Amino acid sequence: MQVTKTNAMRMLDAKKIGYEVFAYDNEDGLIHGTAVAEKIGKAAETVFKTLVAHSGANLYVFVIPVAEELDLKKAAKAAGEKKIEMLPVKDLQKWTGYIRGGCSPVGMKKLYPTFIDSSAEGLNTMAVSAGKIGQQMDVAPQLLAEVVHAKFTELIK
Repeated sequence: MQVTKTNAMRMLDAKKIGYEVFAYDNEDGLIHGTAVAEKIGKAAETVFKTLVAHSGANLYVFVIPVAEELDLKKAAKAAGEKKIEMLPVKDLQKWTGYIRGGCSPVGMKKLYPTFIDSSAEGLNTMAVSAGKIGQQMDVAPQLLAEVVHAKFTELIK
């Protein structure tokens, strides 16, 4: 599989942050997190999905392990909101520049408040979307957090 440079990779390059890219075949249509983890040969708890939620006009980014579910109460608390809901998939590209299955926490149209599940803190590296379906990138959690100004907090059910 061929790797194409994405905005997410360019941003990490610009900040001289090392990462490793994993390309996977998505022809079978299986692009959900656990399938991707399997395809790149990584444990599901080290592969993270990027979710975008909103409270009114405020958007928030949540990065959680692929096999887990975002706890909206914990997410709202982390964001300092009373209530938070998932951004409809149809609005994802408009606000982030990314599509479902290829949404990276790095390189969105704007830098939204970002939160990474605390389970990532103990990892040497975590895999996140490289900004394109079929590509994941492995990066150190602390460096990822630095780039997107993320906070580590409990986010999963």
